Amino acid sequence: MKHTSTEYDKFPYVQVDSTDERCVSGWDAISGKLKKSKGILTVDCYPGVDVASVKQELEARLNPEIVIDTTDIFLSEEKIDQLIERFLGGDDRIFGYLCDLELTAFFDSDAVANAQKTIRQKSGLVIVVGVGARLIHQGDINVYADLARWEAQLRFRRNESDNLGANNRLEEWPLQYKRAYFIDWRVADRWKVEILRNCDYHLDTNDSTTPKLAEAEAVRAGLSDCLSRPFRVVPFFDPAPWGGQWMKKACNLDPKAQNYGWCFDCVPEENSLLLGFGDTKLEIPSINLVLMHPEELLGTSIVEQFGAEFPIRFDFLDTIEGGNLSFQVHPTTEYIRQAFGMDYTQDESYYILDAEPNATVYLGLQENVEPDEMIKALETAQDDGEPFQADKFSKQWPAVKHDHFLIPAGTVHCSGAGAMVLEISATPYIFTFKLWDWGRLGLDGKPRPINLERGKEVIDWSRRATWVKENLINQVTIVGVGEGWIEEKTGLHSLEFIETRRHWFSKIVHHDTEGTVNVLNLVQGNAAIVESPTQKFEPFIVHYAETFIVPASVGNYTIRPLEENPSEPLATIKAFVRR
Repeated sequence: MKHTSTEYDKFPYVQVDSTDERCVSGWDAISGKLKKSKGILTVDCYPGVDVASVKQELEARLNPEIVIDTTDIFLSEEKIDQLIERFLGGDDRIFGYLCDLELTAFFDSDAVANAQKTIRQKSGLVIVVGVGARLIHQGDINVYADLARWEAQLRFRRNESDNLGANNRLEEWPLQYKRAYFIDWRVADRWKVEILRNCDYHLDTNDSTTPKLAEAEAVRAGLSDCLSRPFRVVPFFDPAPWGGQWMKKACNLDPKAQNYGWCFDCVPEENSLLLGFGDTKLEIPSINLVLMHPEELLGTSIVEQFGAEFPIRFDFLDTIEGGNLSFQVHPTTEYIRQAFGMDYTQDESYYILDAEPNATVYLGLQENVEPDEMIKALETAQDDGEPFQADKFSKQWPAVKHDHFLIPAGTVHCSGAGAMVLEISATPYIFTFKLWDWGRLGLDGKPRPINLERGKEVIDWSRRATWVKENLINQVTIVGVGEGWIEEKTGLHSLEFIETRRHWFSKIVHHDTEGTVNVLNLVQGNAAIVESPTQKFEPFIVHYAETFIVPASVGNYTIRPLEENPSEPLATIKAFVRR
């Protein structure tokens, strides 16, 4: 095991235009673009956008006759609380139920009518700003102010943002996150799709010090360009109670940070997508690409199965020089559908990118486990603080670089200390039931929530050591061999809908999306180059540990080492949805 500094790119982008003429930065330049506005200017906003700041900056520069803030037109907080109560899961601090409400349900119909009457009485410039601005008026000029979910989470942590229709920025941020995940983002994503297709400008306020305004037509062209080429979303990194030190060097991160436990390297619901206009980079949520072009990106068969949802997630879990992850289990499909309204569950796998000597993974149960005894031991650990003897109940397996552990839902598991895991999984990523967290506190100094009551309902007690070894560890089958390459099937388990293929190569390898999105990571080698046999896209360079997406519409593509005659083979791991 070694910590290798790489050329890992933390800010990948798709170049849209060679100049910045169609994208301007700063409120003065933004207002200069919008000063041409006549009649009604609507600035619809995603939850988490600082509406008060947007309102203040535009009002000071555009001198409108009146500004209407949609915050003043929502139902009262009391009525909104009643409206969403059934989606919040009672006292559960983590889990709720996916909201099916439309944005219109959050507005006071009388207040909407009064605002619309006021607008009709004005002859000068009217600005309507806030979440749902286009609900009040269709607008003569339409701006959409968007925000990536990761930035929204950071604003919750800093007590800078409220939930949809609430005044709760001082609430504990995990509760704000839960409400956003199950309610705000579901409502807002449904609302914004049509706006994204028809708005005139896209406003990026992810960096509050440098807002950017781009012509929406150019943004839409940039998204279309993504469909014909490989691309990367912007990764983000986060510390964890068990976090390690490997990513600091491998991903060129702040060496002074305590640790980094997580890297969300391909979670389009949370990540951003950067579009380049000259030297200016516009940041938009990568989920916009999924929402606007589901079939071209994902493939028809995936859309038929999952809708406009990106079903594959790649992320990193770093426990090198760190600690064990929580001992956990994921819900079955039936449970997650009934309890939370999700249509599929978090089947996953651990691909070992790197490992220290003696690194291990807990996976499955010991052969002689008695369910009642194990549950009682977990309850005692939770109630009395007596350590749970994980080794007594769960099988611990040695983990070395390039091992692949498959983890279908219902299987107890945990990455031990000393492993650098590339987690390949289905996307509903918050649905983890912690059974035991080694008696430690979270980074906030508080105990992390344990979900034993839910977890014990979904543990598959048949997943014992013999079965696990035969079905879930290094299930490698060679499926193709050519000059300078080998293709291996490495999983996932037949119970899971994702399949993975590993290619070892020292020369060119031919790939085909076959009509479904591919997600890949370069798991060995310094750099590779992805090319189109028909010059459909410009050559795309990927570095060690970088995850990249190849849209379904790309079809044929090739991957080869960037360096001719490498001293050792390179390797990629590729995931796709089985047909």
